[in-house]
Amino acid sequence: MTDATTAAAAAKPETRPANPRFSPGPTTKFPGWNISLLEGAAVGRSHRSKEGKARIEEVITRSKAMLGIPADWRLAIIAGSDTGAVECALWNLFGARPAEILVWENFGNDWATDAVKELKIEARVTKAAYGDLPDLSKVDFTRDVCFTWNGTTSGVRAPNGDWIPDDREGLVLADATSAAFAMDLPWNKLDVVTWSWQKVLGGEAQHGMMAFGPRAAERIKTYTPTWPIPKIYRIRKGDGLNEGVFKGETLNTVSLLAVEDQLVAFDWAESVGGLKGLIARANANFNAFDRWIRQSHWAEWMAKDPATRSPTSLCFQIKDPVFLNLPDEEARWEFVKKMTKLLEKENAALDIGGYRSAPASLRVWGGGTVETADIEALTPWLDYAFAQAKAETLAAS
Repeated sequence: MTDATTAAAAAKPETRPANPRFSPGPTTKFPGWNISLLEGAAVGRSHRSKEGKARIEEVITRSKAMLGIPADWRLAIIAGSDTGAVECALWNLFGARPAEILVWENFGNDWATDAVKELKIEARVTKAAYGDLPDLSKVDFTRDVCFTWNGTTSGVRAPNGDWIPDDREGLVLADATSAAFAMDLPWNKLDVVTWSWQKVLGGEAQHGMMAFGPRAAERIKTYTPTWPIPKIYRIRKGDGLNEGVFKGETLNTVSLLAVEDQLVAFDWAESVGGLKGLIARANANFNAFDRWIRQSHWAEWMAKDPATRSPTSLCFQIKDPVFLNLPDEEARWEFVKKMTKLLEKENAALDIGGYRSAPASLRVWGGGTVETADIEALTPWLDYAFAQAKAETLAAS
């Protein structure tokens, strides 16, 4: 690095992002959001009331419409965010046949733990290191398959659904929590898809969505798990599916304030072009960040293959020798913390430290509620924070 480059990197930028909220979840609210937009919320009403249920049903119908979910699919609101939605699907559907759990980041590993250690089903766990995908050509679709479409903690996503056969025997469960509303999902290749409100649309936490395809609904009719299922995840009724759950009759009380927040997020999403507009905004954010990464002397994408790089969870690592030569992972995390603390103090970026189970790294949310101008204003601050952390590390050595 030349002296001129060092000086430029070390200079404090003059412009800050207008919105420094780059957390991967709950993510930033959409531009123009303010609390007064929720004044029509049915607070203080029962979620079983006519008004409350109508609003809940509206979230379901508008979600299906915006995502292009096929007419013969069902959609339910599930307690416990995306985690609850995945758990609900696993506990109700898996165990009828052997399973294969694909792991390329932390949450995939959680689903593997559920399958092997909690449900104790016959399962093969196929893992890849952070930054990589498993060999998708070797997935056994005679098994039920579970995977995370977009790795929020690794920034690695499935490139498409071409690797999933149409004539599969098992079910395919895709945890799409940071993919839904930011990427095209091939519904014909999937049987269950889950996500949460707190990701791409900037909603509030604790509410998950579970989309059920026809093959998943048929599984409920033909298979009864041997383990007990908690009340808030019991979607079976009699010999079949509890259809009320997919019509707004939630198994657990939902926040009608959060419901209203989701509805105003749909209004905004429609104003920017619906799903296509949201995808375009995420891609613009990715492209702005990628331009910076490609010219950076110290940062690199965690996802090695460009085709698998997430446009929402912009996970990146430090490649500078000073960082790499630190004695251990704990020391590397301390370096990252120096950067994130400085950025927070300067109100330039909040909550961008990498996930605790990932290698020492950083991640910036780039979903549709983030403005590209803020991504562009952030990158000089990343250079500045890195330069300061490096200088402090060298001075202490």
